[in-house]
Amino acid sequence: MPADCLSYRETNYFSQLISDYLDQKEELKSFYNRFPSIENFEGQIQYKKQSFSPSKRELLVTILQKQYANLEQGEVVSANIRALLNENTFTVTTGHQLNLFTGPLYFLYKIVSTINLASALKKQYPENNFVPIYWMATEDHDFEEINYFNLNGKKFKWNSQQKEAGNNAVGELNTEGLDEVFNLFSAEIGGGKNAEDLKQLFKSAYLEHSNLTDATRYLAHELFKEYGLVILDAHNRELKKAFIPYIEKELFEKVSHRTTINTAKKLEKLGYGVQVNPREINLFYLHDGLRERIVEKEGSFYINETEIKWNKEEMQKEIQGFPERFSPNVMLRPLYQEVILPNLCYIGGGGELAYWFELKDMFEELKVPFPVLLLRNSALIETSKQNEKRRKLEISHSELFLKQHELINRKVRKISNIDIDFSPQKEHLIKQFQQLYELAEKTDPTFLGAVKAQEVKQLKGLENLENRLLLAQKRKLKDEVTRITSLQNELFPNKSLQERQVNFSEMYLEFGKSLIPQLIENLDPLELKFKILSLGEK
Repeated sequence: MPADCLSYRETNYFSQLISDYLDQKEELKSFYNRFPSIENFEGQIQYKKQSFSPSKRELLVTILQKQYANLEQGEVVSANIRALLNENTFTVTTGHQLNLFTGPLYFLYKIVSTINLASALKKQYPENNFVPIYWMATEDHDFEEINYFNLNGKKFKWNSQQKEAGNNAVGELNTEGLDEVFNLFSAEIGGGKNAEDLKQLFKSAYLEHSNLTDATRYLAHELFKEYGLVILDAHNRELKKAFIPYIEKELFEKVSHRTTINTAKKLEKLGYGVQVNPREINLFYLHDGLRERIVEKEGSFYINETEIKWNKEEMQKEIQGFPERFSPNVMLRPLYQEVILPNLCYIGGGGELAYWFELKDMFEELKVPFPVLLLRNSALIETSKQNEKRRKLEISHSELFLKQHELINRKVRKISNIDIDFSPQKEHLIKQFQQLYELAEKTDPTFLGAVKAQEVKQLKGLENLENRLLLAQKRKLKDEVTRITSLQNELFPNKSLQERQVNFSEMYLEFGKSLIPQLIENLDPLELKFKILSLGEK
């Protein structure tokens, strides 16, 4: 498989914060413990090993075995779950929402990155075991973010009425109404071996499971079970019991707000902006279809937008009796993850890493090991036909990432039989006006403004003439411009990264069962580069 790569900075699709992190800029080093190099995991292993007890391991394995009771685990997954009892077994984790049929393509890249990092760590540290974990965001409530996927430029949307009745967690939603999505999806992809495989996968996941949590677990398990991926639903009473001391710290001491607010200000002062502004209390109350923020007023605790309230003693009893009702939000979920998993590394997108950078002080105060933070793999997949088109148009991979007008102008200039670059003329004009400035300065300085105005006018005239000639050449080279535009639009739908728009099913139709093995083979999470992949035929 031919492959190419660019730095994330070169793509112009990633933030200054992420680019600077990957460049290991000095001013960011206080926001994390260890940079994600293979050598740095040696210290992280010892760091985590000292803090994770055998009882936590036993609890985790018990819960996972219950959650996998209705799935055929397969040998690799079963072995990985059992291995978690061993003090020399550690996890690497990624998390993601329960997007319909995986949502955007980068869902696959997140999990492939996690699987491949676990493999790389095993090679480097063979005396230990490393288990890839997919943390399902079952407690999220933003239904509008997860209820669709894009295929062939069309949006396939689940129009469920369940969310109108409450603000409940999406994992609890039943799968009613997804048969309509299945019918539309089936009609869109037609027949053939790959299409039939996809239909069966959708049907088995969503029409044969009663809720979104079970459906998503089945789907991710079927796609990645042979690689040992372990899938965790942390919305669990027993796991939340282990988190009770931290729930109490949050409610009664406002620990996350107190420890992260200054860090957020430091990031802002460095010019990076703040991904998430912490609330005073970063917990939701989750019960009977309700998921709403907990707020404190004058010593009492309220559920926002309701009449439910407790004093401090009543709240303590509620936590002890029903820990499963307390749901960490985006600022506190990372802490929950690191408390219940023997985790070394969190793998996420740029936005996720940006809010993790706000959390180090909170982890240090609570004496919970802060994980290594690794940017997930990103990639652009081109088919053999698209690769051939690109080569014929003499477009490099780096040029594909130019803004469309810049790409077209560059290629029109290159293939045109006349030179449409007036840079030499502009430089000559500027030199001429420099002499006029010197003359005006010696004779009458009040004429400097008039000279400047004339310079601007003549440079503008040259630019207008250059643009008119370019437009004329574009019309003359209309076929080439159309082909360039068409190719870039195919690879960057909606002028966005392919991985943020396209569902994996579009790629599966093209490459079939070889899709995931080829991604596993070619995406190295420690390479820290954006990959362009020309995948092999199905």
